[in-house]
Amino acid sequence: MHIFYCAHIIDNKAQLSPEESKHCIRVLRLGKGEKVQLIDGRGGWYNAVITIPDVKQCGLDIINAINHNRTRSFTLHLAIAPTKNIDRFEWFVEKVVEIGIDVITPLICQRSERRTLKTDRLQKLIISTMKQAMVPYLPTLHELVEFDRFISSFQGSSYNHFIAHCEDNEKKKLLEEAAPHTNVVVMIGPEGDFTPGEIDLAVAQGFIPVTLGPNRLRTETAGIVACHTLNLLNELPKR
Repeated sequence: MHIFYCAHIIDNKAQLSPEESKHCIRVLRLGKGEKVQLIDGRGGWYNAVITIPDVKQCGLDIINAINHNRTRSFTLHLAIAPTKNIDRFEWFVEKVVEIGIDVITPLICQRSERRTLKTDRLQKLIISTMKQAMVPYLPTLHELVEFDRFISSFQGSSYNHFIAHCEDNEKKKLLEEAAPHTNVVVMIGPEGDFTPGEIDLAVAQGFIPVTLGPNRLRTETAGIVACHTLNLLNELPKR
């Protein structure tokens, strides 16, 4: 059954966005009386029937609702410098949504080769991936933020703070240092890595330096490895 994203469902009535309406009516050629599923990005799944097959404002009636209780006992936040090749960064976004991510913050670092980002395009990719992977909660995507401003915003935060980098400084393994069922933020640097000054500044703000393994990883690969590592850690039986 086809799945559509609809953030606002009121009194068992739903109206798709112009983009979702076009996909539903013009691309898939669905018509009045056909049944679909809706996801609201807040844990709600719905069976619905098309009542107004309008290509710009498709209307639906809700047949029944299934509210998914949030089962994740932690929040995973990745702050990552977008890659120069935007296709690689979009691939990263798609994969971490599939694996399980709560918040993505694009970072501007001293060695960043990309300092602009079309977050509206990424938001559409997140929604598309959320539907495909049947993820009940819509991840939050922040606008680009400068490195200094980002780390300052986490002063006094309840999150466990980590910065993954490739310098030869003493680092701990993320898998061993992170505690399950706790909120975590991990920073991933640009292709040229964080500068020593950025690393020192992050450590001074309470971020713990970590390694993601023995090999030097691409930025987008490092982000996916961090995401998978923390999701796996939280799936293991309690120790």
